[in-house]
Amino acid sequence: MNASIPALLAAVIGRDLRLAVRHGADTLGAVLFFILAGALFPLALGPSPELLRRMAPGIVWVCALLAALLPLDRLFGSELEDGSLDQLMLSGLPPALVALAKMVAHWLTTGLPLLVAAAPLAIMLGLPLPVLPILLGGLALGTAVLSLIGGMAASIVLGARRGGVLLPLLVLPLATPALIFGAAALDAAQTGLSWAPDLELLGAFLAAALPLCPLAAGAGLRAAVE
Repeated sequence: MNASIPALLAAVIGRDLRLAVRHGADTLGAVLFFILAGALFPLALGPSPELLRRMAPGIVWVCALLAALLPLDRLFGSELEDGSLDQLMLSGLPPALVALAKMVAHWLTTGLPLLVAAAPLAIMLGLPLPVLPILLGGLALGTAVLSLIGGMAASIVLGARRGGVLLPLLVLPLATPALIFGAAALDAAQTGLSWAPDLELLGAFLAAALPLCPLAAGAGLRAAVE
């Protein structure tokens, strides 16, 4: 591997982090949506602590999935509009690594804040404190999967008419296994069953998505700029 490639990869990630700090509305909007959507469930389901505790794994994971979708339509779209995507493609990084850098930046600016917000939301829903590490570990894997799949889908619909409508239709079916395994691990931990197999399956899903999604996203970026 060219010695300059790691430096270029870090530079692209750092650029996106600086842009996210400068324009923090996307991150703030995703976190506020996550908290507010989770807070609506007790109003709809009623104040029963036992019901909320039983529903909490699904509530947290569904809200995290939907919140992670919010910034995806701008993941590559703003760069395509102002021409900076062409510069990134000419920077010397392979398109797959350009896509991977954007996905990593998306996780750092969206997935990581969702992890921080997940703990108070889980406590509000009545999850026992001993299962919080399992929740956070599962969400760390799951939000990384969502960033990879979301970045791949965002590159595929890049430049398409009504791409913002197509994006959730592509992401939601592909992200369903992560939702199932993550919620199942948390539910198993609450009932005293073994939660490790579900997290291992989630980790395997991440291991499969890590090489495949950037390759597919790189092909989408190449097609968009050409």
